[in-house]
Amino acid sequence: MKKDYVIKILFIENSLEEAEQIISLMRNSGIAVRPARATNAEQLQKAIDELEPDIVMFDPSIKVLTLRDVVQALDANGRDYSVIGLLDKVDGQQVADLFVDGARGVAPRNQPKQLIIVLQREFEALQTRRQVRRLETSLRESERRCDALLDSSNDAIAYVHEGMHVRANQAYLDNFGYQSFDDLLGLPVMDMVDAANADEFKLLLKGHARHEKVASRIALHARRADGSLFDATVEFAPATFEGEPCLQIVFRRQQVDPAVLEQLQRDPVTGLFNRSRMLECVGNAVAGATNGKKGQALLLVEPDNWKTLVAGIGLSRADELLAAFAGRVRMLLDTDDVAGMLAEHTFGIMLDSREDATTREWIAKLQQSISADIFDVGERSMSLTASIGGSLLGEKNANADQLLNEAAQALRMAQSLGGNKIELNDPAAGEKADRERDLYWLDLLKESLQKNGLVLYHQQIVSLQDAEGEYSEILLRMNGPKGEVMPAFFMPIAEKNKLNCAIDRWVLHRIISALQIRESHGMQTTFFVKLTADSISDETLLPWLAERLKRAALKHGRIVLEMTESKIMTMLRPAQEFVNGWKKLGGKFALEQFGSGLNSFQLLNHIDADYLKIDRSYMADLPQHAESQKKIAEICEQAKALNRQTIAEWVEDATSTSLLFAYGVDFVQGNFLQIPQLLTSSGSVVMQAVGN
Repeated sequence: MKKDYVIKILFIENSLEEAEQIISLMRNSGIAVRPARATNAEQLQKAIDELEPDIVMFDPSIKVLTLRDVVQALDANGRDYSVIGLLDKVDGQQVADLFVDGARGVAPRNQPKQLIIVLQREFEALQTRRQVRRLETSLRESERRCDALLDSSNDAIAYVHEGMHVRANQAYLDNFGYQSFDDLLGLPVMDMVDAANADEFKLLLKGHARHEKVASRIALHARRADGSLFDATVEFAPATFEGEPCLQIVFRRQQVDPAVLEQLQRDPVTGLFNRSRMLECVGNAVAGATNGKKGQALLLVEPDNWKTLVAGIGLSRADELLAAFAGRVRMLLDTDDVAGMLAEHTFGIMLDSREDATTREWIAKLQQSISADIFDVGERSMSLTASIGGSLLGEKNANADQLLNEAAQALRMAQSLGGNKIELNDPAAGEKADRERDLYWLDLLKESLQKNGLVLYHQQIVSLQDAEGEYSEILLRMNGPKGEVMPAFFMPIAEKNKLNCAIDRWVLHRIISALQIRESHGMQTTFFVKLTADSISDETLLPWLAERLKRAALKHGRIVLEMTESKIMTMLRPAQEFVNGWKKLGGKFALEQFGSGLNSFQLLNHIDADYLKIDRSYMADLPQHAESQKKIAEICEQAKALNRQTIAEWVEDATSTSLLFAYGVDFVQGNFLQIPQLLTSSGSVVMQAVGN
């Protein structure tokens, strides 16, 4: 599921708490949700009009509304949707009734993983249905345009159904010597082919009709109405005519010698295929994989240190070196393998069917052949090494662009390891690679904790109501092998390996030290610090904080701990106890992503939050979305009535800032106002262009 999708979900649910738990489960699984809830017909119609739901989660225990009522109301709206039945326990008859009444799936409440899978499956199916409709519309438009262009084409084109002509353009009639299409009615396409080619042509027609893997092009002798023959290349492609599947056949008179045509497809320097022909070969291989062909692989090969090599031998000799390099590649190719140039010094090799182990052996043999040989260029002799990146081709990655990108990424990886390396992507080995990558980053994370490899930034939170002092959000980064790494990458690994508490304490320790330094300079500062769910449940954290704050003796420095609303909902009691304990120490608390739940303000009955950080989804193109503006105004009004302060995150333009001020927002934050700045060990800041 694409991460930029927001699923609009309508809950037909008796219990608000049950709905909130499902919403929290989805958000914790990385699914963005825009929810609504209805328990009667009036609420249902209002939710349909305002939300236009993608998914409806229906609790069959609700008595006021039946599933038939819900489906009828949704159908009247005219949008496509999916209904999922929520069951306390799976009952065969109840499941059958739900499907009969219009449900597309069912999910038990006590199986959260299954519930998420069913939700993702139904949403992806919904997106697919919508995409198919868009594609069908585009296809109809394309067919209309193609039909309009057909008669203006100089190529002889005919549409054939079950061997008979159903459509032909004027060029087809002219090439075969017919006056009008009426002359072709009832005439089989086999009559347009010389008897010597009839059997081969007939086999191809049958193969394409059965969707078998057969040639899409053939050279033959075509026969005109007067019996004369001409040489032609015939191309086949599936098509539709008036909604019926048929075969498009193009007869092209051969005006170029096949040997000349072959030469035009060759790179003049290396003798291998040129870029366009090589890309065509990649496309043919992908088509083969789609039809079940196995064992193919795309390789990209580049000589290492190419710029240095060219500088050493001179630009005039570069082609000579490329030709010699291509010779080593050509010697190892089997009959059905192809190779060509994809860039200035990037060789593409499409290996035909092999076992995976045999493919790896072939690649190793190529690398050994290159590194063990001596290349004579002019009066110089030299040895070369090559980096080889590739991707095995299977049904999972049977897409030309994806295959080329995977091979290119593998080549870059091989080069980054120092050259003379092999990197082969195996789509089936993704899980293993993920595990190995996680272990690698886990070691880096542990090392960062031990050797202070974590880095803190802060981003100013600007008061719109003239609050005293400075306010900043603390942002965490980690020093990686190629620069700083964002927390979205390493924090899931930390959570999986129980390192969240250690990271939180690392951050809090340095924040308290920074506040001490700032206070010594007379600066009144408030830092907002994100806290993980593991730390909320850590009974030793509050005593540790109490002891650390007592030693720091802060008078003007403040720490505001913050957690997302969805996380708090899943651990309400321990969160309540922690927040109450933290308040006794003089700390403050903030709820992030506030307003994303069904009834966010109800949470304040249990969690004494001082600040409400409005859900960032409302900030996207705020000036153009009246619905988001209305929601923010409502949140601010309710917050002021409860004496809570509001913060708007991810503010990216001046117009949004003006609107937020008008609605009564207390603070704003975003790169438009200030990009994050490095928090130094002295407590000062250094400007850095780093994303939030």
